[in-house]
Amino acid sequence: METSQANGTSVTFPKIISVDDHTVEPPNVWQDRLPRKYRDTGPRIVRAPLKEMSFLGGRFAPVMGAPGDTGPVGDWWVYEDLHRPLTRLDTAVGYSRDEIKLEVITYEQMRPGSYDVPRRLADMDVNHVQSALCFPTFPRFCGQTFTEAKDRELGLLGVRAYNDWMVEEWCGPEARGRLIPLTLVPLWDAGLAAAEVRRNAERGVRAVAFSEIPPRLGLPSVHTDDWDPFLAACDETGTVIAMHIGSSSRMPSTSADAPPAVGSTITFANCCFSMVDWLLSGKFERFSNLRVMYAEGQIGWIPYILERADVVWEENRAWGGVADKVHRPPSELFADHVCGCFFDDAFGLRNLDAIGVGNVLYETDYPHSDSTWPKSREVGEAQMGHLAADVVERIVRGNAIELLGLTEDGLWPGQAGRAATTADE
Repeated sequence: METSQANGTSVTFPKIISVDDHTVEPPNVWQDRLPRKYRDTGPRIVRAPLKEMSFLGGRFAPVMGAPGDTGPVGDWWVYEDLHRPLTRLDTAVGYSRDEIKLEVITYEQMRPGSYDVPRRLADMDVNHVQSALCFPTFPRFCGQTFTEAKDRELGLLGVRAYNDWMVEEWCGPEARGRLIPLTLVPLWDAGLAAAEVRRNAERGVRAVAFSEIPPRLGLPSVHTDDWDPFLAACDETGTVIAMHIGSSSRMPSTSADAPPAVGSTITFANCCFSMVDWLLSGKFERFSNLRVMYAEGQIGWIPYILERADVVWEENRAWGGVADKVHRPPSELFADHVCGCFFDDAFGLRNLDAIGVGNVLYETDYPHSDSTWPKSREVGEAQMGHLAADVVERIVRGNAIELLGLTEDGLWPGQAGRAATTADE
């Protein structure tokens, strides 16, 4: 049994339910599931050299070389006109921080737990993680890769193929309930999105990826009624809307030449903007069962935003365009509808009372460069040592169980019956 000290008392640190990990899709996900006529245009892996690549001003710009060109060789996803390489930033665990650079890689050069279910479970065991919700890699964090494609029929098939793989294979029998499905929707059509939410809800899915700032993808904002069919489907099925940093295809930055470290420091900013949108949109009052979560956004910024939003609502709502649709203080709406997610935020945990114990979720971000793997338990113990054991339990697993409809043991019900006893239970 692994123990830590909390308030002077020896306690067992809870097994972690991570609400933000990532899967690197195996090469065959779409080739195995798309109709034959789309095999040559649908997503597929090509091994090719890198011609050039930059990541400045929050924009990632790789260029694939031609056969015979010089340059480092990597595995590239090719889809219509898109060429997107696998990079070390996609799967950095197992490497020292100084070895993690912006470079192309092949599947053989990544940790197998990035794409292989049994190896993922083994890496979760090493990290004291019981269960994990995983965001995509090639489709990007809310499936915007398919939204940006030209062929809508192929895009819809691509979304459905990913969801089938997610539910039936990634979270299938081998996962034994420890991997929690997160599905995509065709963002270009709210009616189709609603249908996909319901299709997946019928097989036990309780979370769907969405963009933190849809207008940056050329889509309507949450202040319009355009998304109502999708929101109604989520409200009716108890499907949580999960928004990851970068799910607007634009990481926050300050200038076109700002190095990635600038954006990495302020990654929470999009979540901040997005949360204000939702709190002042009126959607939480129209769809009373709706819940949203902000993956990898951290939590330390939340208290001030809630304070400011309440002041604006109280003092300026008459001219601020919200008096007729937001009838409660934004902080109250936050308490009922929003969860912030963190993996390393000592400041946020020192201000937990201003956020709410029930509105915070823990994550490990495996296998990304920011990940706390394999020391997520140690980081949690160090940052939560001042909290009571029951509070730690809620943050590390209890809130996720309630939000995602997991079993009491923290497993996805769709495969919970197949769960095996882990080594330290």
